[in-house]
Amino acid sequence: MASTRAQTFTSFSEFYPYYLSEHKNPICRRLHFVGSALILILIAYTLLASQLALLWLLPILGYGFAWVGHFFFEHNKPATFKHPFYSLLGDWVMFKDILLGKIPF
Repeated sequence: MASTRAQTFTSFSEFYPYYLSEHKNPICRRLHFVGSALILILIAYTLLASQLALLWLLPILGYGFAWVGHFFFEHNKPATFKHPFYSLLGDWVMFKDILLGKIPF
């Protein structure tokens, strides 16, 4: 199983195929997508309504939806634990790829 091996990556382009392999379950991908969309909505709302105090919800929305997807549907540990920066970038690249129809929703 790829998620149990200790892996090092020298670039995001090397990491992204691994990231996608950890997101094969469509429900997991959908939960990531919803969490990312809610992050964008929350940021827009906090800026437009001057409610910056609500920004504390960002990690709950972002990680909450993603981790439910991993623990209950994908049955693996989120890549965030071992590759936090590449994983964060992977979340947004996967979001974009879903929007563009490159990855099935």
